Amino acid sequence: MYVTLQIALGILIPLAGTTLGAAAVFVLKRQPGVILSKALLGFAAGVMLAASVWSLLLPAIDMAEGQGVAGWIPSVVGFFLGVGFLLALDALAPVLRKKCEGALPAGNRKTSLLLFAVTLHNIPEGMAVGVIFAGFAADSTAISAAGAFALAIGIAIQNVPEGAIISMPLLSDGYTRHRAFLRGFLSGVVEPLGALVTLALASLITPILPYILSFAAGTMVYVTVQELIPEAQAGDRTGKDAAVGTVSIALGFALMMLLDVALG
Repeated sequence: MYVTLQIALGILIPLAGTTLGAAAVFVLKRQPGVILSKALLGFAAGVMLAASVWSLLLPAIDMAEGQGVAGWIPSVVGFFLGVGFLLALDALAPVLRKKCEGALPAGNRKTSLLLFAVTLHNIPEGMAVGVIFAGFAADSTAISAAGAFALAIGIAIQNVPEGAIISMPLLSDGYTRHRAFLRGFLSGVVEPLGALVTLALASLITPILPYILSFAAGTMVYVTVQELIPEAQAGDRTGKDAAVGTVSIALGFALMMLLDVALG
């Protein structure tokens, strides 16, 4: 029963991050400035990179070796499958966006498509949380409760700016604060749903858990490199804006590494 409560809490933590970010519509009168946005995105990028290594790849290697398999095989194969999966999604996304555009009011197209994109990439993040808690529930020595919660907290930190990025522009489109908050909140609901589906299939995936952990790491690294880091480094690469992004990435990476090593 206690383990069930831990898992329930763990899979809801990322949604709490999205909810907190979406709640910015009740606090901020306008969108965060450039420097603050870069700091938040850079910090989230550092957190995601460290979580991919210490919360996913290293446990996958340890678990594979415990099964008598060379640790590098599932880690490399699963990692590139995860990257390839999101590459395929990105290739498909323009087709889906084009189909959606015609059905959207002109004034709401940009924010609606942004909502679609963020919601889409939240799915593998939810799967990552489900996978690591499935490993914890299976009494794997490679995954501790602290390590599983560290990953969930890391994703939640990354979700805070995402929630704000979704909800704040909706105010400019004429949404009320409550409706804008609800849209941002709903973009994160897919994460616990994805985690629940993964947990429901835990008995089937336990033998291939090292591959799935590595797959989740691949998706997280892809999202970080493709979306978060470019946004944190966008604009003037020689001034203080670029330095803010770089330092924030380092701080996020160091904090997540500290959480995983100290608590895991």
